[in-house]
Amino acid sequence: MLITMSTQLTERELNLLVEKSVQKALQAELMKLRTLFLPYISAKEQKELEKLYGKPSRRISKKTHTIRL
Repeated sequence: MLITMSTQLTERELNLLVEKSVQKALQAELMKLRTLFLPYISAKEQKELEKLYGKPSRRISKKTHTIRL
């Protein structure tokens, strides 16, 4: 016995679904690209940096800078 289900989407709903899917795919690919450009540092270098400057905090900086061109 074959059961089929059909869902009807309006053109607008289909466009939104495709748009969201493309956004998710692009975000994933951009994250991969960003990691390629992160500089590699060894564990030794990381320890030296932490000794000099302390461990990085997860705080968001409240400073903003405006540049006029």
